[in-house]
Amino acid sequence: MTDQERYPLPRAVIFDDTAALALGAGNSMASRLVVEAEKNPALRVCIPALSLAVAERERAGVAEHLGALPSVDIEGLDFAAAAAVGKRLRTAAAGDEERDGKGEADWSGAHVLHLALPTVEWPRGRPVLTRTPTRYRGTGIRTIRIVEQT
Repeated sequence: MTDQERYPLPRAVIFDDTAALALGAGNSMASRLVVEAEKNPALRVCIPALSLAVAERERAGVAEHLGALPSVDIEGLDFAAAAAVGKRLRTAAAGDEERDGKGEADWSGAHVLHLALPTVEWPRGRPVLTRTPTRYRGTGIRTIRIVEQT
């Protein structure tokens, strides 16, 4: 069995806010995934709307830049997502968990988690591209750590 058969490229990758910021800054790994999605319409790059909002809070203009990329899908917060994110934040607040690096509730991470978990459309879930894979420890989702440029 070849490595390609054992470790096939995912059909979709979710970029969290750290990956969106890396893409906006020209990180080669994040950019390459977007370019591959441009070449192959079967591949999808998804950015949760709440992750895009956090990225925009950190760096002005990144939302417009990423939103203009034709191969990037911005995943909105529909009813099911809003209910799931709210429930996750409520239950996490009871345990004093789900905080971002600034001590605030991690809305972005909750939206990422909702999109990454298995569904009918994505029975194995979708992997998350991130600079901080420990953020998703214990959730059961697959993460891909961004390779930093030197």
